[in-house]
Amino acid sequence: MSDICAPTRPFVHEEHVPGAGVFRVLPLDPTVDCATIHAWASQERAAFWGMNELTVDQITSTYGELEELTTHHAFMVEKDGEPVALLQTYEPEADRVGECYEARPGDIGIHLLLAPAGPEGSHAGWTASLSAVIAAFVLRGLDRRRVVTDPDVRNQKAISRLLRQGFVIGPVVVLPEVDLPEVHLAEKHAQLAFLPREVVFPDGS
Repeated sequence: MSDICAPTRPFVHEEHVPGAGVFRVLPLDPTVDCATIHAWASQERAAFWGMNELTVDQITSTYGELEELTTHHAFMVEKDGEPVALLQTYEPEADRVGECYEARPGDIGIHLLLAPAGPEGSHAGWTASLSAVIAAFVLRGLDRRRVVTDPDVRNQKAISRLLRQGFVIGPVVVLPEVDLPEVHLAEKHAQLAFLPREVVFPDGS
């Protein structure tokens, strides 16, 4: 294995995808990763992520507070040693989305922010490979039965991507505003979508 794939910190999931590369999921380190997250989240393409106006220090503080929670977690996803996505997981019943649908045992929520394409542009099929790795980590690695996600209803690009990945579209809901000293989330019109484990792993594994 080449040096570029040598782990720089412990990872929680690893897959070698033929033709795509080595993917690793690492627990987020706010002091190391938040400059990268800021570079991604401050772009107009990431407007739905809701961090366009935040500074690096504010993002570092936000994810530092997230580290203190047992119900919400953040991960950096790397491909061949390079960051390619920010993954957040959460327990739906501990999140505002839990007020908008009836959570089932084994549900897990996710948010995903993709890195912008590099100078050479995007490579066909790499997003599908990334999605398969994340599904394997969340459903098998964390032993969950169903993924729940709640993109902004206006984010048709993300919704179309979910459909290609096998998600089942649910109802449109209004996520309530969260206004706490440590976090503020505006009211959000969201499109719920669900990915059952048997869709990804029909063999029952």
